[in-house]
Amino acid sequence: MMKNDYSNLGDLPSKQTLMDLGSDRQCLVVEGLKAGYGKMEIIHNLHLFAGEGQSVCLIGPNGAGKSTVLHSIFGFTNIYAGKISIGEINITNMSSAQKLKNAGVAYIMQENSIFPNMTVEENLLMGAFLMENSSLVKTEIERIFSKYERLNQRRTQPAKVLSGGERRLLEISRALVMKPTVLLIDEPSIGLEPRYIDMVFEVLKDLKENEGKTIILVEQNATKGLQFADIGYVMSSGNIVLADHTRELLNNKMVGKLFLGG
Repeated sequence: MMKNDYSNLGDLPSKQTLMDLGSDRQCLVVEGLKAGYGKMEIIHNLHLFAGEGQSVCLIGPNGAGKSTVLHSIFGFTNIYAGKISIGEINITNMSSAQKLKNAGVAYIMQENSIFPNMTVEENLLMGAFLMENSSLVKTEIERIFSKYERLNQRRTQPAKVLSGGERRLLEISRALVMKPTVLLIDEPSIGLEPRYIDMVFEVLKDLKENEGKTIILVEQNATKGLQFADIGYVMSSGNIVLADHTRELLNNKMVGKLFLGG
C-alpha cells in the first residue's frame, strides 16, 4: 500500500460518530465547515466536537488541512459554509480578537512567535493586549510566574536567552494570560529536543486535567499527540477519514503503519 493511500481505513466517520466521541458537556462544536484561502476550499464539510476539558489531536500527512482547521476556528481563513460554536456562542464570523476576548479561544502558533528582544515579562504582557483592567493583567501574570518557576527565574531577561522548551512554555503562557477556555495548539513539539517535548506535554496535561482547558492539537509526532489526547482525528485532503478514542487509534494496525512507524 502506498504511504498516502487511506482507502483501507473504511468509510468517512459520520457526524453522529464524531459527536458521540465528544463529551456530553460540549465546549467546541464545528459543523459542516467548508473553509480555505481566497477561493480555494481546503476543508470540506468537516465536523469536530470537543467537550469541556477534552482534547482532540489532528494527525495526517502534510497538506491534509490540519493547521487550516485551527486557522478556521480562530478566524484566519475564509469560511464558505458551516458553523463554529463555543458553548452557546456562535463564533463563526467573529474576528480573531473577538474570539479571544469574548469567547475564550486562544491560538498558539508553531515555533518562533516570541519577541526575542523583549523580556519574558514583556512577552507575557503582549498576551494581555485585549485586557482593559491592568490589575487583572498583573494578577494573571503573577499567577503564571508562580506556576512556572522556569519563567519566573528569567522574567527580567530577554526571551532570546531561553532554551527551546522554555520558549515554547512562554508561548503557551502568553496565551494563558487572557484565561481562555479553548487552546488551539499547532505543532507543540516542532523543533524541540525529546526532553523538552516531554516537558511541554506535561504542561498541556496539567492545563487539561487541572484547569479544565479544552485543547485542539495538531501534531506531526502522531504517537506523542495521540498519547496525550482523548480523541484522535485522522485527516487527508481536507476530510476526516478516521476518528476514535486515542487508545483505539494507537492500537489500530492501519494507523500504526501509516503514522506511527508500525
